[in-house]
Amino acid sequence: MTRWFIRLQRFDESGLSWFTRWRSPAANGGSARWVSRSGDGYGYLLVCIIAQLCGDDDAYPLLWALLLGFLIELPLYWALKNVLKRQRPYQRLPHHVAVIKAHDAFSFPSGHTTAAFMFAALCAFYMPAFFIPVYLWATAIGLSRIVLGVHYPTDIIAGMLLGSGLAWMLLMFMQESV
Repeated sequence: MTRWFIRLQRFDESGLSWFTRWRSPAANGGSARWVSRSGDGYGYLLVCIIAQLCGDDDAYPLLWALLLGFLIELPLYWALKNVLKRQRPYQRLPHHVAVIKAHDAFSFPSGHTTAAFMFAALCAFYMPAFFIPVYLWATAIGLSRIVLGVHYPTDIIAGMLLGSGLAWMLLMFMQESV
């Protein structure tokens, strides 16, 4: 088991090194930060409001699904982070420099990526026309967190799986209760 964790850590460090090697001044000051900030939470509500104003009938159920989803997602990802207590790359690797300061102390799983993939899955379900752009955006959020140096690749993969899984369970629950 220890050998597996060592391999996983090597994979993460190699992936982190690869992504941060390509970091440019634009990533440091612009595009990666902007993409990451777009996953801070305000955008989710904004999308629902815009969809509602445009007369999309699925905007209201999406809003309720998101509210219920975030009531589950936020404490779950926070509990996982505080139980697993994985240090962020800039805390563990002395040569690694993060571009931004993370909101919390631990990295696994990525909360931004978890929220983005839960949102993407719910949005794709209720508004299928947005399937491709919303998943591209969610993926960009995850990648931006690596580029900015606050997450390892497996933090992002775990966030993708957790967010997608939460959305799927939420949709199953909501279908059963109708």
